Amino acid sequence: MAAALLANTLYSLGFVLEKRALTALPEVTVREPARLLRLVLGSPLWIGGSLSLAAGFGAQLVVYRTLPIAAAQGIFVSGLVLLVLLSTRLLGEETTGRERYALGAILLALLMVVLSLREGADSVSRAAPYPLILLVCVPSLAAGVWLYRATERRARHRHRLPTTGVEYGVAVGLLYGVSSLAIKGVSGYLTADGPGGALLDLLRSPYPYLLLFTGAFGLVMSQAALQRCRASLIVPVCTTVTCLYTAVLGTLAFGEALPEEPLRLTLRVAGTALAVAVLLAMPKHDTAPRPPTPAKELTPP
Repeated sequence: MAAALLANTLYSLGFVLEKRALTALPEVTVREPARLLRLVLGSPLWIGGSLSLAAGFGAQLVVYRTLPIAAAQGIFVSGLVLLVLLSTRLLGEETTGRERYALGAILLALLMVVLSLREGADSVSRAAPYPLILLVCVPSLAAGVWLYRATERRARHRHRLPTTGVEYGVAVGLLYGVSSLAIKGVSGYLTADGPGGALLDLLRSPYPYLLLFTGAFGLVMSQAALQRCRASLIVPVCTTVTCLYTAVLGTLAFGEALPEEPLRLTLRVAGTALAVAVLLAMPKHDTAPRPPTPAKELTPP
């Protein structure tokens, strides 16, 4: 629990620092990845944010060694509260009433998942069949990249309402969901005998290569989306998609059983379903500002 809350804090702080750094940079785009990397690597504030995210990655490894996947994802969602507070204080972003209700519902879903936990009652798996992992991850990566490109094309339409970032968040969330499964897989090798043998076994697995792909594409895609959209909305959407993806598909892929007790099972399933419903109900567009009403010309009678 402590490691999960620490990961939440580091991730929230990292995203807010990166967003603040991106607002001071020229516009970046996924079509120019080299320029994007050059700009962000020249910003000390952005580097500080990325280091915070990297530290959160380390805390996440500890979480996956001690908690079942579904339970860990439920706790990770709690970081949304801190993220909204930080984005309001440090970025000056404001959330609408509908969005605040949505975040409140997500926290209720988190509470339901946490209440479904019972120490020692849930098994923590260490490995999954590689073909099954690839069968789950490869189509998800393709879907995330396709959705992001489709959203980019629609966003370039001149008369389209400004997007809130929900589509961007879903696309990046799919990539980070795959990354989360890869982190879970890597955590299973931390218990191997001898660091040399563990490293060789890890390199024979698909996990390092999934992390490289999601790290490279996720970095470029997330930074371009984060610059255009509010962190207080795009990051919660991305986090929700990542957590749901990891909780559902990760539980199946790694063979971690759901609670057997009816009450705990109901809480966990209902919490997941509530988070999905909230994600689907979130607004897809920001309200377009109304143009000033022109003054009526006075015509002689």
